Amino acid sequence: MRAALPALAALALLPACRDNGPQAAGAEPPKPVQVAEIRFAPAEQPRAFAGVVKPRREADIGFRAGGRIAMRLVDVGAHVRAGDELARLDPADIALAVRAAEAELAAAEAESGRAAADAARSAALRAAGHVAAAYDEQRQATARSAEERCAAARANLAMARNRLDHTILRAPADGVVTALIAEAGQVVAEGQAVMRMADPTERELMVQVPEGALPDLARAYAEAVLWARPGETVVARLREVAPQADPMLRTYAVRFALPEAPDWAALGMTGTVRLRAESAPVALLPASALHDRGQGPMVWKVEGTRVTAVPVEVARLGETQVALRGALAEGDKVVALGPQLLDPGSSVRVVQTRAAATLR
Repeated sequence: MRAALPALAALALLPACRDNGPQAAGAEPPKPVQVAEIRFAPAEQPRAFAGVVKPRREADIGFRAGGRIAMRLVDVGAHVRAGDELARLDPADIALAVRAAEAELAAAEAESGRAAADAARSAALRAAGHVAAAYDEQRQATARSAEERCAAARANLAMARNRLDHTILRAPADGVVTALIAEAGQVVAEGQAVMRMADPTERELMVQVPEGALPDLARAYAEAVLWARPGETVVARLREVAPQADPMLRTYAVRFALPEAPDWAALGMTGTVRLRAESAPVALLPASALHDRGQGPMVWKVEGTRVTAVPVEVARLGETQVALRGALAEGDKVVALGPQLLDPGSSVRVVQTRAAATLR
């Protein structure tokens, strides 16, 4: 009886051996996978537009009187103060007009004096009853008319003297002369442009922008780089967008103010405005890493030897890469090829790590 016990124990172990043997033999080995490491980048790639540094305020100026330019006192590039003399007209003709106005005023004053004396005598005679009322009213009207002609002559003289003063062209404000439009010896009309002045204290970068980029201008962060010193950046702020496109270029003139422009940034320099949208960064991955099983887009994140499904939002989809938002962190490893062959909790073995957002 005792000899039979070991045999019975051996027979009891046989079913267990039959059950465990096939299960162990059929266990699925880890699947080899390629992974890509998460790298974040701006949601939108910066856009750049080339332009020219221009002054915010620039105006053509000219004489407020007509005549021949006698001399020019400044050259292009001259920095002037408000009130400085820039050019002069030949004052001979206008001086004669002043003399004529003075003579007209003298004649008007003499006539006004005579008419006033006649009016005074007529009033006395009327009071004594020696003249009719109609006669006196006529003398009073003549005196008032002579007085008004005298006032008109004074105004004409003042205008003539002003025109004489306007034969000297003075700077209306501090600035720099950027162009000469007329030269000495040339006859110019009243108000005709003679030179161009700009205020260099407020500088801007004017660029041409296509219509497709207009919606992003207001919400984009802008910075400027001048070609003279490509290693330095300058803060740029959107100030003005042209309401109408250029008929030839079909682009819109856009001005970016440069409030912190350095002193060396001269008018006419060439620069580039870079626009970068203020948005949360996105994860760049190969397009082959994206998968959808009917519950929305997702990726497989590798954690140790297992994979976990992570729902994502597609920010941008390209032919070879995709930009995603979701519960992903910098450096996370994501299955980059063949996600449709995996299931939740699948055992994997990393055989290759490819560069993020590439097919290599």
